[in-house]
Amino acid sequence: MNTTAPESVRILVADDHTLLREALCDLLRSEPGFEIVAQAGNGEDAIRLAAAHRPDVVLLDIEMPRNDPPVTVRRLLQGDPGLRIIVLSMYDGRQLVGELLHLGISGYLHKSTGRDTLISAVRSREGGDELRTVTVSVSPDSLRAPLPVPDGAGGLSDRESEVLTLVSQAMSNRQIAVRLGIAEGTIKRHMRNIFTKLDAVSRIDAVNKAVERGLLPQPEPPRRRF
Repeated sequence: MNTTAPESVRILVADDHTLLREALCDLLRSEPGFEIVAQAGNGEDAIRLAAAHRPDVVLLDIEMPRNDPPVTVRRLLQGDPGLRIIVLSMYDGRQLVGELLHLGISGYLHKSTGRDTLISAVRSREGGDELRTVTVSVSPDSLRAPLPVPDGAGGLSDRESEVLTLVSQAMSNRQIAVRLGIAEGTIKRHMRNIFTKLDAVSRIDAVNKAVERGLLPQPEPPRRRF
C-alpha cells in the first residue's frame, strides 16, 4: 500500500536579529514537514527572496531595516496572492494590527507567544478570519471599532523627538543608534513608543503626523539650482 507523504511547508524567516532568526529556524526545522527555504534580514531582502524561493509561509518581523510593514505586506502579496504572512512583533498598536489584517496577513503573533501557538499558525493552510491567529492585546471587536482620533500633540519626550527628527532625515535605526551613542534596541523601543503616541503605522506616517502636529519642523523643499 502506497502512502503519499504530505507536502512540506516551505518557510521564509525574516528577522534582522541573527541569533533570534537562527534560533527560530532551528525550532521550525525540528518540526516534521517544515522546510526553511530562505532567511532575510531586512524588508527588501524578504521581498526579493520570497519571489525567488516561492515559500508557502513568510514569518515577518516588522521592525527590520528597509521595511515599511504595510508596503512590504502589499508587495509580498502582489508577488504571490496565495502567500501566507505571519507577522512577529513586540509592537501591538491597534491601528497597525488592524491595517495588516485588512491587507491579508494570516496571523499577527507577539514575540512572547509560545512554541505551540507558532507551530499551529504555521501549519494552518486555510484562510478566513476565523482561522487567523492573533496573539496581541487587541480584541477582534476593537479592531472593527472606529479608530479614535489622537488628541494633543502626542506627548513625545525629548529623546523621542530627537529620534524622530533623525528618522525624518532617512536614517536607519542602526545609524540613529550610532549618532546618539545608544543601543539599537533602545531606538526600537523609542520607535514603538512614537508609533503608539502618534497612532502611526510606519516611519513615514510617524514623521508626517509629527509635522502636522507641530512636533517636527516642516521639511525644507529642495533648493533649485540655477
